[in-house]
Amino acid sequence: MTGPALMPLDPDALFAPLDLTGRQKVLVAISGGSDSTALLHLFKSFANRRAPALGIVAATVDHGLRPASANEARAVAQLGADLGIGHVTLRWQGEKPATGIQAAARLARYRLLDEAARQAGADIVLLGHTADDQAETVAMRHARGSGDGLRRGDAGMAPAMLYRDRTWFVRPLLGTSRAVLRDCLRDAGLGWIDDPSNRDRAYERVRIRESRPEAPADPASRLADSASAADLISSSITRPAPGLLRLDPAMLASDGCLTALRLLLAVCGGTEHLPDEARAQALLAMLDREKARATLSRAVVDKRHGSVWLHRESRGLPAPAALPEDAIWDGRFRAAAPTGNAELIAPVGNAAAHLATCVPPGASQALVMAALRAEPGIWRAGSFQRQTAPAQLCPVLAPWRLFLPSFDLAPAAALRRLFSLAGLPSSPWRDHIFRGP
Repeated sequence: MTGPALMPLDPDALFAPLDLTGRQKVLVAISGGSDSTALLHLFKSFANRRAPALGIVAATVDHGLRPASANEARAVAQLGADLGIGHVTLRWQGEKPATGIQAAARLARYRLLDEAARQAGADIVLLGHTADDQAETVAMRHARGSGDGLRRGDAGMAPAMLYRDRTWFVRPLLGTSRAVLRDCLRDAGLGWIDDPSNRDRAYERVRIRESRPEAPADPASRLADSASAADLISSSITRPAPGLLRLDPAMLASDGCLTALRLLLAVCGGTEHLPDEARAQALLAMLDREKARATLSRAVVDKRHGSVWLHRESRGLPAPAALPEDAIWDGRFRAAAPTGNAELIAPVGNAAAHLATCVPPGASQALVMAALRAEPGIWRAGSFQRQTAPAQLCPVLAPWRLFLPSFDLAPAAALRRLFSLAGLPSSPWRDHIFRGP
């Protein structure tokens, strides 16, 4: 594999950038394969010298998809015992989907590792993805097109990713090749498990791997684009009324505007994926007019009286329902407490006419009411009671509801301020800046 220079196999170079100050435990995800086994071995070596009081917990996810998986998990547990490291086996239980098994297994894996980290008192989980995995990921995304997210196809996997605003998943080996890691294990007299699914050509990644991809990740443009978008969100966007965003039209010709607009559309519409660049670019061109109105990603964009306004469209809103704690409403709000006393969450709808709402300059009563009608409210026996409070429903940023890659920390922080959300957990890096492989 060609590409950027690979990081030397020095545990200090790999792990010293981690900010372990005040952290008592770190979870290391290990499947038993060469990459994760080397990760555990190297991190244990580093911690013995540099952080001897740090507790390390190894965690293996048994997806239950192969007969041998239980025995493999036991073998990994024995390896942990040999290294003096505590180990937990996490089992993916329940019915498995008939299609999309890899995507479902990935979501289950992160959920289980997050739960194990929280139980152990850790907010950092180390993952064993390598330079080989990175090249495969970039090649796969190029093959599909780069429309999903903020130029994800070129950036590849992020060196760190925040899960559900609480647990950092960190990839310290992205600059290290699998061959180097295997040589390290041989030198240490350690073996590893070869998963037969890694040779199954039914999976796209296996087919890409066999083609020996040479596609290096290039996060620089992604970071620059994200930074520009963050600056625009901080300087040119306001939230003057419930459910309503105002964009200063002066931003439409600025660097990062397309990315900022795509993010705002996804957040307003509650969609996990950003609208594709082509449709967003067409919308941006339409906003050159004095007056314009369009819908994209479930969000209405309305330019009038020298401002651009965004709000959730009225179609496709959720039916009235009692929400359990942690449930997501319309992709835009998370239930902070279960609904009780026969109360239901439903769109405000026509009850908006009964709510006293200030009309911001440049808007109209009709525009403010249109935004408010798509907001959630409390209903009982078919009658509107009141608007929801943060104690009941807390806003969420739909594109990062589960995963926030470190590439996007700047625009995510700007949007959190816009929606008056709490700040993000402390960075996993010692100097609190992005680190690439």
